[in-house]
Amino acid sequence: MSQFKVAAVQAAPSFLDVEAGVARAVAFIEQAAQKGARLVVFPETWLPGYPNHIWLGPVAWQMQFVGRYFENSIEAGSAHDQAIAQAAADNNIQVSLGLSERAGGSLYIAQWHYDATGAVIKRRRKLKPTHVERTVFGEGDGSDLVVNDTALGRIGQLSCWEHLQPLSKYAMYAQDEQIHCAAWPNLKLYEGGAYALGHQVNTAASMIYAVEGGCFVIAACALVSKEQQDILCEGDPQKETLCPVGGGYTRIYAPDGQSIGSDLPDTEEGLVMADIDLSMIAYAKAAADPAGHYARPDVTRLMLNSAPQRPVMAFDDTAGLVAEPTPAEPEAPAPNEPAAAE
Repeated sequence: MSQFKVAAVQAAPSFLDVEAGVARAVAFIEQAAQKGARLVVFPETWLPGYPNHIWLGPVAWQMQFVGRYFENSIEAGSAHDQAIAQAAADNNIQVSLGLSERAGGSLYIAQWHYDATGAVIKRRRKLKPTHVERTVFGEGDGSDLVVNDTALGRIGQLSCWEHLQPLSKYAMYAQDEQIHCAAWPNLKLYEGGAYALGHQVNTAASMIYAVEGGCFVIAACALVSKEQQDILCEGDPQKETLCPVGGGYTRIYAPDGQSIGSDLPDTEEGLVMADIDLSMIAYAKAAADPAGHYARPDVTRLMLNSAPQRPVMAFDDTAGLVAEPTPAEPEAPAPNEPAAAE
């Protein structure tokens, strides 16, 4: 299969309401499948919403959101995880879901990739949260820079400003990535005061990724609704200026950099759809394949440590490494099987 339809979600999250958010995610999955998509991509931390509050006020003020954000983040193997897996299976569609992952007492910016049977292809974490994101989220590791073989082709995922990390991008290009799922938050934060956070720079990052990698990029972007603005800004005009309504700039790019998806205004919710043809990749890479014929390994090379990193490793004096106290993340239960208790 080389020709099929893909979709990207552009919508405000159900901020701090994971039950409503999962229900809306299932609805978008169903809608994308009904429109003929074989893959649907969601924005960064769309469940339970990007934590814009960390950019809007002092730490003491932000603390009001800490408990609610933690409780509405998602654990692998939970009923929420199972609901998304079931929706993928019921609709015969692959899903790349951006979410805040809860593991023990920590949170991670995560992307979970489900195949069309509901099985988990990959759970990945953002390697380095950006700026004040580091006050909320932990880090991933080299095992999160991976491109997976799927029924639709070789698919990878990155979040937000990972698309400004040259070495991380190169690690993905080198794995012959064909379709890239790019998860973005809303792109109007500090509008007019921080150009690098705006849509011009960040949509350009997705476009350049497509050209550099010679791949299709599905760049899903959230937006801020009036309801979310009211929760975050509490009627404060200064905060509302920093966090305006809108900011959805979802795009789908071809390997030559063209925007091939349908367009939505930045304040409008819906799906951006595009037909893709993987045979186009050969034409793009005939001109430039940066990890192939266009590389100069005698001059520059990348070293990638893809081993998972754990904070505690158990050793025995005679047997060496015997256990990892931190267990691997559980896979989603197979559809129609009971999920782990919440």
